[in-house]
Amino acid sequence: MAAMNGTAARGSRTRRLAWTLALFAVALLVGDFVFALASDEVEVSRSNPFAAAIGLAFSIVGALVASRQPRNAIGWIFLGVALSTGLSGAAHNFVEYHLADGPDQGWLVGAAAAYSDVGWIPFVLVPATLLLLLFPDGQLVSRRWRFVARCAIAGIVLGLLTGGATEPLQDYPTVNNPFAIDSSVLEPLTGLGFLLTIVGIAGSAASLVVRYRHAGHPEREQIKWLATAGAVVAITFPLMLALYDVLPVGVADAGIMLSVLGLPAAAGVAILRYRLYDIDVVINRTLVYGALTALLASAYLGSVLLLQLVLSPSSDVAIAGSTLAVAALFRPARARIQALVDRRFFRSRYDAQRTLEAFTARLRDEVSLDALSDELRDVVTETMQPAHVSIWMRPR
Repeated sequence: MAAMNGTAARGSRTRRLAWTLALFAVALLVGDFVFALASDEVEVSRSNPFAAAIGLAFSIVGALVASRQPRNAIGWIFLGVALSTGLSGAAHNFVEYHLADGPDQGWLVGAAAAYSDVGWIPFVLVPATLLLLLFPDGQLVSRRWRFVARCAIAGIVLGLLTGGATEPLQDYPTVNNPFAIDSSVLEPLTGLGFLLTIVGIAGSAASLVVRYRHAGHPEREQIKWLATAGAVVAITFPLMLALYDVLPVGVADAGIMLSVLGLPAAAGVAILRYRLYDIDVVINRTLVYGALTALLASAYLGSVLLLQLVLSPSSDVAIAGSTLAVAALFRPARARIQALVDRRFFRSRYDAQRTLEAFTARLRDEVSLDALSDELRDVVTETMQPAHVSIWMRPR
C-alpha cells in the first residue's frame, strides 16, 4: 500500500511539473507577443504570432505526453523546445527595448543578445534530431544508436556555444558580446559542430527508417503520423516560398505555420491516441491533395504568364481565364492523381477496386445463381480477406 501511495505521489508531482513548465512556456510566449505589441521600441515581426503559435503547440503536446507518460522523453523534449522559444523571444524583446536607449549597453544586454542570436537552434535542431531518434517511445532503437545521439547532442551544444560566442553578433552587430572568443579558436569548433549536427540529423532520419522496418503494427502506425506531418511540411514549405509574392499578404506565412503546427500535433496523436483516426486515409489524402495543389498552382501560374504574354501584361482576362481553367481541371486531375496514388502506394485497395469493377461488369450477364454465389465468395475473399466466408440465401 505504501509503495502504491509513493508511486501515485510521484505521478502527481510529475504531472504538476509538466503542466508548470508548460504554463511557464505559454506565459513567456504570450508575454513576448503582448510586450512587442505594446512597446513602441520593439518592432513586431510578422513571424512573432507564428512562432508563438508553434511554441504553444509544443508546450501543450509536451505537457500532455509528459504528464501521462513521464518516462517518455518526447514530452520533455517538447517542453524544452517550447521553453527555449519563449526565452528566445524574451531575450529579443529585452535587447530591442534597451537598444532604444543608446549604443552603450551592459553585460546583461550582451548576454541576452548572444542567446537571441542562437535561440533558433533548440527550436529547429532538437526536433530534427532527438525527436526522430527517440520517437515514439522515448527510447533508442538499440545501443548502437548511442553514437548518433551523442553526435546530435554535441553538435547542438557546440552550435549554441560557437554561435553565441561570435563577434560581432549576426542579429545585433552593434552590441558587445561578453562571451566573444577569438576566431582562430572558434572556426574549428564551428566546423566540428556543423559536422556533428549533420551526422545527427542524417543518423536520426535513418534511425526512424530502421525503427519502422523492425516495428510491429502499433509502432508503425505511430511512425506514419510523424512521417505524414513531415511530408506535409516538405510539400508546403517550398510551395509557399515559390508563391510568396503571388499569394495575398500573410497567406504563405499562415500555410507554413499550419504545416509546422502539424508536427507536434501528429506526434501527440501518435503517442497518446494513434487509433483516433485511420492514418492510411490521412496519408492517402495528403499525397493526393498535396500533388493536386502543386499541379494546379503550376498550371495557374503558367497559364497566367502565357495569357498575359498573348493578351497584355495587365489584362484581367488572363487571371479570370486561368482561374476558370484551373477550376475545370480540378475534378479530372483529382481523379487521375487518386488513381495514380492508389496504384503506386495503396496497391491492395487499387486491386480490390478493380476486382469489384470487374465483378460488377460480369454481374449483368450472369444468370446462374450457383455460379454467382461462387464468384461472389471469391470476390469477398480476394478483396476483404476474411477468415471464413459463407452466403445465406432466404428461401422463396
